[in-house]
Order: sequence, then C-alpha cells, then structure tokens
Amino acid sequence: MPLIDMSLEQLKTYQGRNPRPDDFDDFWDGSIAEMKAVDPNVEMVPYASKSSGVEFFDLFWTGVGGARIHAKYMRPSNVAGPHPAVVSFHGYSGGSGDWFGQMGWVAAGYSVAAIDARGQGGCSQDTGVTTGNTYKGQIIRGLDDPPEKLLFRSIYLDCAQLAGIVMGLPEVDENRVGCTGGSQGGGLTIACAALEPRIKLAAPVFPFLCDYKRVWEMDLDVAAYEELRTYFRQFDPNHEREDAIFTKLGYIDNQFLAPRIKAGVLMVTGLLDTVCPPSTQFAAYNRISSPKDLLIYPDFGHEGLPGCADKIFEFMMGL
Repeated sequence: MPLIDMSLEQLKTYQGRNPRPDDFDDFWDGSIAEMKAVDPNVEMVPYASKSSGVEFFDLFWTGVGGARIHAKYMRPSNVAGPHPAVVSFHGYSGGSGDWFGQMGWVAAGYSVAAIDARGQGGCSQDTGVTTGNTYKGQIIRGLDDPPEKLLFRSIYLDCAQLAGIVMGLPEVDENRVGCTGGSQGGGLTIACAALEPRIKLAAPVFPFLCDYKRVWEMDLDVAAYEELRTYFRQFDPNHEREDAIFTKLGYIDNQFLAPRIKAGVLMVTGLLDTVCPPSTQFAAYNRISSPKDLLIYPDFGHEGLPGCADKIFEFMMGL
C-alpha cells in the first residue's frame, strides 16, 4: 500500500507537533463558563411537512457573542417516553443539509439535531468582529486578536451548547445523546464531546482541525488548510512569528481537547487522506483516554467510505 504519511505503527503512537498553549485548560474552562452564562432563548419553529411520524423544527438559540445559531431538529412523534438523540455536524463551509438526510435517525426512534456552523453555509449568524484577515477560511479568523476571538472557539462552543439544549428537551433521554460528523464535522464531534462531557457516544470521521503545524510541515496546507499558507504569505512572509502563530492555533487544536472526552468513541480514517492527513487525526485519537475504537480504510482518502455510515449507525444504536 502506498504511504502519504507515517506507517500505521508510527501513527498509533504519534503525539502531535503543534505547540499547546500553557493556559489551555484555563482558557477552555473559562470559555465553558461563558457559554453556560448565556441565556440561549431557545426557539423552536415548526417546519411544515407531509411526512407522518416525524415532527420538524427550525431550532434557534443565542450563542456566545450574541449570535443566533440555527439547527434543524427532528423528532419521532410515535415514540413514547424519553428516547436517544444524535447531534450532527457538517463539513467545512457547508450547512445542515436537507431534512431527508437525517431521516435515518428518526426512523430508528431517535431525535436528531443538525447544526449550521456560524459564518458558513446555513442560517446561523456570525457576529464576530476581528482584526485583520477574514479571507480564505475560518481557522485564521481572529488570529490577530486575543484567543477568545478565534472564530472556531465560538463554533466549538455552539456545538456543545446545542448538545446541552438537546439533552434538556423533555422527549430526549439526556444520558443517551451522541454526536457525529465528517471532516470539519469530525473535528466538531471531538470538540463537542470534549466540551459537553455528558455525550455518551462520539463518531468522528476523518476529523479536521487537528495538529496544524503537522499539516504545514507536510506541505499539505493546500486544500482544507489552505488558509494557513494564505496567512503566512500575507501577514508573516518570513515566518518571524511562526511559533506564536501555531501556539495560538493550539487553542483550537482538537488534539488538546481530546483528553477531556468521556464518551465512547469510534473514529474513522482513511490512510491516503491528503486533505486531513492521518497523522493529524491520530494526534487527537491517541490522546483520548475513554473507551475507543478505530475504523481504518487503508486505500481511501478524504472521500466517501463504503459501509462507514452503516457502521456509525450501528455504533449509535448503543445509545
């Protein structure tokens, strides 16, 4: 098999390259406290559909910074008593997708919430005011400000906040909530499970937003991570601030959030992934101390993975 990264044996022990900020834990403890202090002012607006057995809602709430965030929420109307739920996260720049795409969960008797990440392809607001560059992506949004202004800090908190809102709904069993997503959705799955410790099961697929310096050293900051190269070329062409920049990115590096996860984890990765390199994904996976398993696709990259959705579905049947 061709290698685009380390061998599998090396991947299983890899601990990441990106520097970790000294105050990382305090930063996220304070961020969680800020999130919990926000009055979410939850609003559920019924969505008209001819479907029977399913109730559809546009769910809105207020996140950190005053932004109104949106998710699609669906629940079975024929299930008595509290039931499990899944929180679903989409890929970079996308949105919550069609209602139909989440119907499988409802057919299994689960409620499901699919977020629109703020500032991307859905209905959520982006109220952030930042210094400097907002071009070519959101990893670098707020990089010239204090780390509290990093946009992905807000997005991670939105995901955890949504999970908490779902857990508080009367029809949902708060002890039986899982989360899943691919690419950016995989990164948000890790962040959500880390910041909302009541998540029971988490299934990230080739997670994005991990080990930024490793991506740069592999010269793979050309696809999903292209904005890293854009930032250096425009704002630090001689890399005089390289250490400081990667250290600040460490606040939103999922490898450092991963140790907070208490959920059972099923991570999926393709060993030929040149968009989110395998080593960056293993940097996060190897730091998870809760029960975990890995589903490996040796001949696949950042693409559709045969059988993956079915395996995640069966995994979530354990809620």
